[in-house]
Amino acid sequence: MFDDDDDDFAENKLNEDIEYFEAHLKGESIGFMESDRLEALIDHYLLVGQYAKARSASEMANYHFYYNDLFKLRLAQSMSGLGLLTDALDILNQIEKTAINNLELLLTKASIFSQLRDPKNAIKYFKIALEYCEIEDRDEVYIDIAMEHQSMGEYLEACKILKEALKANPQNEAALYEIAFCYDQAGFYDKAIKCYSDFIDESPYSFTAWYNLGNAFSKSENFEKAIWAYDYSILINPDFGPVYFNMGNAYLSLEKYHQAIERFLTCIKLDGDDAMSYCYIGEAHEQLNEFKLARHYYQLSIELAPTLPEAWLGLGIIEDLEGKTKEGIILIQKALDFDPENAAIHHVLAGAYEKIDNNDLADKYYQSSLMLDAEDEDCLMDYVAFKAKNSSMDAMDFLQNFIAEHNSNPISAVLEVNLNWMLGQKKHALELFAKCLSNNETNAKQLFEINPALLDDQDFVSLTQDE
Repeated sequence: MFDDDDDDFAENKLNEDIEYFEAHLKGESIGFMESDRLEALIDHYLLVGQYAKARSASEMANYHFYYNDLFKLRLAQSMSGLGLLTDALDILNQIEKTAINNLELLLTKASIFSQLRDPKNAIKYFKIALEYCEIEDRDEVYIDIAMEHQSMGEYLEACKILKEALKANPQNEAALYEIAFCYDQAGFYDKAIKCYSDFIDESPYSFTAWYNLGNAFSKSENFEKAIWAYDYSILINPDFGPVYFNMGNAYLSLEKYHQAIERFLTCIKLDGDDAMSYCYIGEAHEQLNEFKLARHYYQLSIELAPTLPEAWLGLGIIEDLEGKTKEGIILIQKALDFDPENAAIHHVLAGAYEKIDNNDLADKYYQSSLMLDAEDEDCLMDYVAFKAKNSSMDAMDFLQNFIAEHNSNPISAVLEVNLNWMLGQKKHALELFAKCLSNNETNAKQLFEINPALLDDQDFVSLTQDE
């Protein structure tokens, strides 16, 4: 009862001081204010984000109580809020020369370094602050340190720090969520999925957690699971446009084109016209052989984003599919002009030139595509087939040189099997095929898609049955 009365009295007194001080800011005279009243006034202004008033009150406090470092600290904090970061840092450096380190000073300095995008110094002061923290407050400082590592792209180091935060406070859901985010950014999608799932166990109604879980599943190419997670996100928050966009992409990857179109249209309905959404709708209609609709949506995309390479590429592919390959090449080349480092566009252009028997340019663009992305299996298959049309030996020479330089393309060993068979080296081809099967059976069986004739060769088929 008495505590409530005290709180009411303090609040009334603060309101009086606010009125009194703001009248002074308008030109009225002001008498002496006790330090505790000034402190409460400054803290109020900082709390509500009125940094200019906090600065004025701090300057008054420093004039009357110049020996009190707390008011210097408050002045630095108010100036930081106003974006005067180097000035704020100068004040903090002055305090450090005469005062003993305290937690608030260290955290303020670390925060300013963070705003100055100096993560190394921010981390330095956050770590010193840990020494002055109460045990129950350390988890939040660990999170601050982790965020600085994230800003430098050091996601795995951030994970280590966040795990320390969880040790300090196992109930800190923000730390668990950030660990999942860091694993996601570092490409450890399975670990990200585990962390997001753990977070959802504690917070099942977090639509962002379900959304990010869906994204992690998408990145690991588990599109069915991604759609499942996106569905839960939509149940919780049906008005979040990006989830429909990503869901549309997942359906597109699963070749469920009607569902993809529906999700992209919902995204547009919620967030307005979007060039990429229109482009992907165009791609879905293209895959459905609805070329008139595909062209319509690609053109809508270009109206919104005239330099979007994906839309120009789509238009070029439509022209090619309709038998107007030369006209298509002009549009595909335009896409390449907007995105010259895009290996996929080089690949499409190579295929188009091959179709009109311009072998020199086809060869040029196949090679440039593989230079940009040596792990593109489809491009490597197409280029080896292109070369093999003229000479299986030339194709083999190229492939062996390619493998010597780039041994990470998983289809290259399978292509070597096929070329050996084409060159009459069946025994060696069978030996290589057995090795491929032992390394990756699924990948090795692509041989029969590359060369369906081998399905009638019992020697090759029997090797797959022995596995």
